[in-house]
Amino acid sequence: MTVITRFAPSPTGFLHVGGARTAFFNWLYARHTGGKFLLRIEDTDRARSTDEAVQAIFDGLDWLGLAHDGDVVFQFSGAERHTALALQLLETGHAYRCWCTPDELTEMREQARTERRRMLYDRRWRDRDPAEAPAGITPVIRFRAPITGETVVEDLVQGAVRVANAQLDDMILLRSDGTPTYMLSVVADDHDMNVTHAIRGDDHLTNAARQTQLFLAFNWQPPQYAHIPLIHGTDGTKLSKRHGALAVADYAEMGILAEAMCNYLLRLGWSHGNDEIISREQAIEWFELSSIGRSPARFDIERLNSLNGYYISQANDSSLLSLLEPHIANLLESTPDPALLERLESLLPSLKTRANNLLEVAENALFLFLQRPLHLDKQATKYITSASRIILTELLTELETLDDWRAENLEPAVSSFINSHALKMRDVAQPLRAALTGKSVSPGIFDVMISLGREESLGRLSDVATQAP
Repeated sequence: MTVITRFAPSPTGFLHVGGARTAFFNWLYARHTGGKFLLRIEDTDRARSTDEAVQAIFDGLDWLGLAHDGDVVFQFSGAERHTALALQLLETGHAYRCWCTPDELTEMREQARTERRRMLYDRRWRDRDPAEAPAGITPVIRFRAPITGETVVEDLVQGAVRVANAQLDDMILLRSDGTPTYMLSVVADDHDMNVTHAIRGDDHLTNAARQTQLFLAFNWQPPQYAHIPLIHGTDGTKLSKRHGALAVADYAEMGILAEAMCNYLLRLGWSHGNDEIISREQAIEWFELSSIGRSPARFDIERLNSLNGYYISQANDSSLLSLLEPHIANLLESTPDPALLERLESLLPSLKTRANNLLEVAENALFLFLQRPLHLDKQATKYITSASRIILTELLTELETLDDWRAENLEPAVSSFINSHALKMRDVAQPLRAALTGKSVSPGIFDVMISLGREESLGRLSDVATQAP
């Protein structure tokens, strides 16, 4: 049997953490088993489905590197097929027409509210003579669900899930306007797409029982279900924006690497011993549904940032540079000079070990792209005093004699200056750093001087040294 999984988001919002993890687990299981990973857009809710949300789903999956197999299936395009299936159930006695009026449905809801229970349709039209149908009411088609016994879902994560059939009502298959409902469409599409494993959030557990009943009514084999516990915040409550839960695209803009995001998503509810850093290749090799826990995972933005810092520190400098370019452009509000971008690459070995996200790397590298005279931040300004200006002026005179602007020449020149003036390294390095970068923290000062080049370095020093107190 070829394993076929599917990710089936509704395009009524952006791709969020929970959806991204569901997609990743489906993708991993398909790749682990040599199967197929399919993508279905469940756009039956026409009023809330948007093209923008569809594109956000595509972009999010693309950023995460989760390529799907075959063409994307849009659920609404199968409406004619789904309608025919509802009529088929009507013919076989597994469905019936219901002429409930809006007032009757309202009465059922009010009674359920009074009795503090979930509203269940009372099946008043299940065996009633259609000749009694009220005038002016267009019927819906409801599923004739089993009333006695129980429906058992042998879930690959949750174990055997038993639902008493008395707890499930006769769900609507076709609305009064003739459009098929989500529940019918999901069953039809899973069958038609030959889905073998439906891996999704455990908020769908009740749906699994209802959908299993539908599969059996059609004499179809249900897929194997694997319902993943939902993701909570660090405080154990439902995940929300206050916990850092954002659309996947927002994490990319925050400077999170896709590799780090996938590694973090993988560890939200799945484990492989004590392994924390897991490459994509290892994840594909190791991923088993049996390793998914039954307890809700907790999303911790600080842990994600820490993991991201590790991936940044290990990233290839050339690849990292291409990822940094748009962040630098956003900070500058203009396209960065290509020549300066080339110089930046030499600083990356130092910069990438000091940051947890690409934004921090870009901010720490921004000094390279700024125009003279530099604006010094508050902390850097503390190092520019009357005494330090004298030091910078005298150092400038020494450095102007250097034509060969390389580390092997710069370091001895600065060391010689420090010794000849009976100074300490900090007396020179901090004012020098402030003058060259506008900040009190930067990569190694000689790396900074080399990346800026001779003319820019001397110019920046001159700007600060000759500035009036």
